[in-house]
Amino acid sequence: MISFYSEEIDFKIGNEPNVKNWIIDIIESEGFIQGDIGYIFCDDDFLHKMNVEFLDHDTLTDIISFDYSMGKQIHGEIYISIDRVKENAEDFDVMFVDELHRVIIHGILHYCGYKDKTTDDATLMRSKENEALSKRDFV
Repeated sequence: MISFYSEEIDFKIGNEPNVKNWIIDIIESEGFIQGDIGYIFCDDDFLHKMNVEFLDHDTLTDIISFDYSMGKQIHGEIYISIDRVKENAEDFDVMFVDELHRVIIHGILHYCGYKDKTTDDATLMRSKENEALSKRDFV
């Protein structure tokens, strides 16, 4: 089951049923099975505290994911800073909803085994994000 929550902010995702179906389609296209996935939308302060506490990183970030997957079945929690998504959308001159969907699928791609620490890995990750975004039949 895919669930969306807000923590310390008032945010609701648009087109929730379509977004869920899109996420499931991407998971299945990568050869995985959807399990329990929780998306938690928050602000910079909340995610910064988590970044320091759990990852020992004293920086702002747009996403932190906790992977609880078992074999091919994907389970996890994905925390997304709406503040960062808004700022990144402005910086990259893209629509907010496109940047939000990019970050949403970024977490899923990590669960599917894609990394982004090296230049080559980041290039592949960006390519997979773009491929996933092109498969949306809504927005």
